[in-house]
Amino acid sequence: MSDGQPLRVELADGVLTLTLDRPDKRNALGSALVEALHAAIDLADLDAGVRVVLLRGAGRDFCAGADLAELLASADRTLAENEAEALRLGTLFSRFRALPKPVVALVQGRALAGGAGLALAADLVLADAGAQLGFPEIQRGFVPAMVMTLLRRTVGEKPAFDLVATGRLLSAAESCNLGLVSRVISDGRLEADGGALAAALVATDPSAMGLTKRLFYELDGTGLAEGIALGARVNAAARSTSGFRQAIGAFLGR
Repeated sequence: MSDGQPLRVELADGVLTLTLDRPDKRNALGSALVEALHAAIDLADLDAGVRVVLLRGAGRDFCAGADLAELLASADRTLAENEAEALRLGTLFSRFRALPKPVVALVQGRALAGGAGLALAADLVLADAGAQLGFPEIQRGFVPAMVMTLLRRTVGEKPAFDLVATGRLLSAAESCNLGLVSRVISDGRLEADGGALAAALVATDPSAMGLTKRLFYELDGTGLAEGIALGARVNAAARSTSGFRQAIGAFLGR
């Protein structure tokens, strides 16, 4: 962990790289790391120089989930205190989705419980071929409560219940087949391919990207007619942006 900080934050060429930096704790989500991630989202949202967020973990694993020592200590706190703390983690997931810039997670080793939830909250997930994802809370007498909404929406009812009721771990290939992972990357290529993807996303028009991401998640739970109407509004808004005029004009040679 660098300088006692649980999160390394680096901005270069439009990419804000957030490195979970507790390798000795398998990058467990302690309260300090959760707060550091919230601060990083604030930065990403307010800084026009940030075009893409790249989320990664230091060491062997992406993130092993909650800090178990902190979790055990919380048993002596009030229900209200624990609900507020849990919501602070859960709000990270919704804030990644609400951010008008793409979030890319690079997963190596294990992404477990809340760590898997952190990956699921990203817009794109690249996983090393040897990575594993899972939600083993039930095996520790706990409930995968904060990740369940994302998980159900991502994989559907039956696969989601299988994962949360058994706590079994999935390989990168199985995770990709279920839709937990966007792409499986050959061993040794995760950082390079992740960097190339981030650079490609930086090159896209920011207005078009922001509108695309907003529409994509606003379609959750909408009916067909409502979704088409929402798409028409976004379509109309996109036509008025300078990026649209420039890109279409360049394509037509005008």
